[in-house]
Amino acid sequence: MINQKKQAFQFIILLGVVSLFGDITYEGARGVTGPYLRLFGASAVAIGLVAGLSEFVGYALRLVSGYVADKSEGYWALTILGYGLILSIPVLGFAGSWQLAATLIILERMGKAIRSPARDTILSHATNVVGRGLGFGIHEALDQVGAIIGPLVFSAVFLLEGSYRDGFRILWLPAFLTLGILLIAKRKAPVPVGFETQGKTPEKRLSKTFWLYSLFIFLSVAGFPSFLLISYHFKAQAIVSDVHIPIFYAIAMGVDALSAVVVGKVYDKVGLKSLITIPLLTIFIPFLCFSQIYAYVLVGTVLWGAVVGTHETIMRAAIADLTPITKRGTGYGIFNSTYGVAWFLGAPIMGLLYDLSISHVVGFVALLELISIPVLFSVNRSVALRGRQRGKAREW
Repeated sequence: MINQKKQAFQFIILLGVVSLFGDITYEGARGVTGPYLRLFGASAVAIGLVAGLSEFVGYALRLVSGYVADKSEGYWALTILGYGLILSIPVLGFAGSWQLAATLIILERMGKAIRSPARDTILSHATNVVGRGLGFGIHEALDQVGAIIGPLVFSAVFLLEGSYRDGFRILWLPAFLTLGILLIAKRKAPVPVGFETQGKTPEKRLSKTFWLYSLFIFLSVAGFPSFLLISYHFKAQAIVSDVHIPIFYAIAMGVDALSAVVVGKVYDKVGLKSLITIPLLTIFIPFLCFSQIYAYVLVGTVLWGAVVGTHETIMRAAIADLTPITKRGTGYGIFNSTYGVAWFLGAPIMGLLYDLSISHVVGFVALLELISIPVLFSVNRSVALRGRQRGKAREW
């Protein structure tokens, strides 16, 4: 058991390094895509639409890829194929219009849709040995190291008087490193389900609790502002300079990385109750990030990063606990599709509301987050009831 735990830790770290280089590539780009699209003449509504559509594609297609992963058991093949599309990010350096740039952004999100359910299923097997929250927390922490480095690449380019195009072209290197290390990970654990099969008697269907949990995700994510719109506000209102916008995004990713392991361990202790931090923190984000005061937008950026860390850590960990092994890929696909639909609806609505009045954005966010809270309470009651029915004593 000790040897298996060591192997699981090593495998989780290796997958984390894959995500580290992947995040240097695409998270480095995400911090500047709002201003980059604006340079080509895109409006706030267009940017909101790109943000919503790219996230919708990046999550909605996971419904299909997760199902295919479970049926074919080709988890590694889909993971490698999906990561291959990360190469569209450095190609952004050759874009000549906001429409073409938007297409490349969406294409990268398609790649993530292909790989994410399969990769998260692979990762979930290893986290079964070390603890769901801790395992996903370690992975997310390494992931966000790359998310910090990526935006700093652009800051360095700007300080050296380079252009957006120069920054995108530098990202060829981490993109190729991502693919190389992924192949090493596959060689280390070609059949990762072995971490979890012992002693398991999986159910055959997704539970009612899972669907209720997905409703909570939909509400809380639909009310979560995208950094594309936030960075647009920084640029349009001249609150944060072009040089500092990527640094702000790097700060958010740093908070994400630092909080990942902590919230992961909290999840292992108290379960789904830890998700209450999402609506409680999100409510304050629009008040701060869409203000005119530099200090406020900085604090709002920190809160934004903390919420992202919770999304990427314990939201994903909970899926592994709420789904049987044979439906794990499908579960991640459905979960992420729900997440994407929420982005698709919420982001452009907030872009439209922003053009009307910032106070409308604040009200929209507060409404959805407040509605999500009783839904989360219902999820916890459902989990507790299922635990009693099974005769289990685990406390959620």
